[in-house]
Amino acid sequence: MDKKINDNKIEREYIIPLRRRWKIVPRYKRTNKAVRTVKEFLVRHMKIRDRDLDKIRIDKYLNEVLWSRGIRNPPSKIKVKAIKEGDIVRVEAAELPANIKFKKTRREKIESSAKEIAKKKKTEKAEVEEAKDENKDGVEDKKAEEEKKESVIEAGKEMEKAVAKTEKHTTKVKAIKEQQAIEKKVYNKQSRGR
Repeated sequence: MDKKINDNKIEREYIIPLRRRWKIVPRYKRTNKAVRTVKEFLVRHMKIRDRDLDKIRIDKYLNEVLWSRGIRNPPSKIKVKAIKEGDIVRVEAAELPANIKFKKTRREKIESSAKEIAKKKKTEKAEVEEAKDENKDGVEDKKAEEEKKESVIEAGKEMEKAVAKTEKHTTKVKAIKEQQAIEKKVYNKQSRGR
């Protein structure tokens, strides 16, 4: 058990035995019981008032580790890191398997690039607002007008992509049924000798 205290934060590491608890429930409920066992263990050891399981927050990667082998075969024990801030305890896996570690790094990379893009857009927007009326004569500059035209064109392209995507994913059942009805009418007319 590792314990660190700084600024009303308590951080501990535990190895939680799960098999003892999930062994006594039916096979189709085992991983659910393992998740509940993690919460119950931490409620007891982190001294949560009234044993309230809602105050334990399990990290999505820890949850993925627990569920990685399916509902019938959860891990027998797991090493976790618990951080208590006030009443809430946040739990994350101390050691992640390689595939989940890869997912985590990929997600962090995507989020960081998204933040950078958002910052760039914010700075560009600020620059456009500054460049709108540089000479303060009430007439917008040509540069701003060109940017507006470009943004309208880009918005149109995005709309076309969205329409194409919706058309791509719509079913063509009605058209097929109409075609079958037409073929049936043609067949009926031919079979009558007309």
